[in-house]
Amino acid sequence: MHALAAVMQLLVAAAFVSIPLVRHRYGPGARAAAVAELRRQDVRPEVLEENGLRFDAGGHETAVPAAVAAAMALAAALNLAGAGLAQPLTWVFSSLVLLLNAGIVWSNLTAVSSVQAAFRRKGDPELARIRVAAFLKAAEDAFPGWVRAQTYVRNTVVFAGSAIALAAVSFI
Repeated sequence: MHALAAVMQLLVAAAFVSIPLVRHRYGPGARAAAVAELRRQDVRPEVLEENGLRFDAGGHETAVPAAVAAAMALAAALNLAGAGLAQPLTWVFSSLVLLLNAGIVWSNLTAVSSVQAAFRRKGDPELARIRVAAFLKAAEDAFPGWVRAQTYVRNTVVFAGSAIALAAVSFI
C-alpha cells in the first residue's frame, strides 16, 4: 500500500508541476491576446502591470504548485521508505491538496465574477471599464486547445490520486 500511495503522490506532484510549465510556455501569448483585447476595449494595456495582472508563470503561479509538488514528492519518498511519518503526512498533504484543488476548480468556474469583483475592489476606473468576460476569453483562447483537456486530466489525477493515496495509507 505504501507503493500505491507513493505512485499516486508522484502523479499529483507531476500534475501540479504542469501548471507553471504550461503558463511559462503559453502565458506570453495569453498576455498578448489580453492586451489586444484591452486595446479593442479602448483600455490602456499598462493597466495590467499597474495592477499586477499576469498570465505567465511568475510569482505565486509557480511557487504554490512547486511547493505542492515538493510536499507530495516528500510524502511519496517517505511512503517508499516505509517511514512512520508517511501515513500522517499523507493524510495532511493529500487532504490539503484535495481542498486546494477544489479551490482552484471553483476559482476557474467563477473567474469572470471573481475578476470583476477584484477589479471593483481596486477602485481603478480603468479596470472597471474592462469587459472581463471578453478579456479572459481572449487570454484563454491563446492557449492551445489541448490545454483545456489537460486541465480536466490534471484535476482528475489530483482528485483521484489524492483520494487513492488517502485510502492506501488507511490500510497500513
